Amino acid sequence: MHDYAWPIARTGPRTEPEYDGAECDFPLAGSAYAWFEEVNTRGKDGLWEYPLAVELPEDLRARLSDRRADICGLPLDRPRVMGIVNVTPDSFSDGGDRFTVAAALEAVRGMEGADILDIGGESTRPGADFVPEADEIARVVPVIEAIRAAGVSTPISIDTRKASVAAAALDAGADLVNDVSAMSFDSAMAGLVAERDVPICLMHALGDPKTMQDDPRYDDVVLDVYDYLAGRIEVAQAAGIKPARIIADPGIGFGKTLEHNLAILQSLSLYHGLGVPLLLGASRKRFIGTLGGASQAKVRMPGSLAVGLHGAAQGAHILRVHDVAETVQALQLWQAMTG
Repeated sequence: MHDYAWPIARTGPRTEPEYDGAECDFPLAGSAYAWFEEVNTRGKDGLWEYPLAVELPEDLRARLSDRRADICGLPLDRPRVMGIVNVTPDSFSDGGDRFTVAAALEAVRGMEGADILDIGGESTRPGADFVPEADEIARVVPVIEAIRAAGVSTPISIDTRKASVAAAALDAGADLVNDVSAMSFDSAMAGLVAERDVPICLMHALGDPKTMQDDPRYDDVVLDVYDYLAGRIEVAQAAGIKPARIIADPGIGFGKTLEHNLAILQSLSLYHGLGVPLLLGASRKRFIGTLGGASQAKVRMPGSLAVGLHGAAQGAHILRVHDVAETVQALQLWQAMTG
């Protein structure tokens, strides 16, 4: 069996060729807009091969092509937009902007078209300090309660590494957990998620926010991240978390240089081999500013849209973004042109 399979993503009208009488092209991770017919594979001998998708073992092809399970009732045949609501004083892009319940609720009301709202009370920017659990709960729970009290039914994600914070947020009305440590920070997280039977996003990060940008190094960043996520998925399943509840995020900007980020984005479809929905969180990240000449995070929306549309073309299922309305509009046009 192949260790890695990298489907060559395509968009636009499918060619529908046949190979020895069989269909030759397949949806990319269940996408209605992206597909593939060729794959780069690498076995345990370390050699890359380039078979047609139809020549792959059936179980491997299914991992790459099957439609993913719905998340919080959302079908994943098209990219979904997760709107970022940072209830923090120090997040890299919008720290302090939504630090009160009223400001956070106003921000949510402006996120028309968001499929998921991601509420976070601890900054994970490079160099960020640890936030005690009680402080983090005091930040996020009132916001989640206010969102639900306002009649907003959009699924809510709690962005936290801590099981106690996740539990309080779920009690307040959150629907899924977004853990940047992939359950490695708090050993109680896996049991909580399994018990509550809620989705969880497992993200790759090298080190913690305080130290993750201190000269990050990899043997092969694309494959190292893949192996880490595969391992965390195994841990999650061993803890009783259902495969249909797991999402993977390669962690753009978390312990990665500009070159690391670009390598992951260029190979993004490889991560469909994990067999779970793929989340891409690149919005306003530093590498966008470096390449796009935008030193301030708040003016990186155009570059963020470019990266988001690239992710959509690679079959990403969820785009985590600051600029919701702009991303929704861009995706609508992209879908019209590629569908």
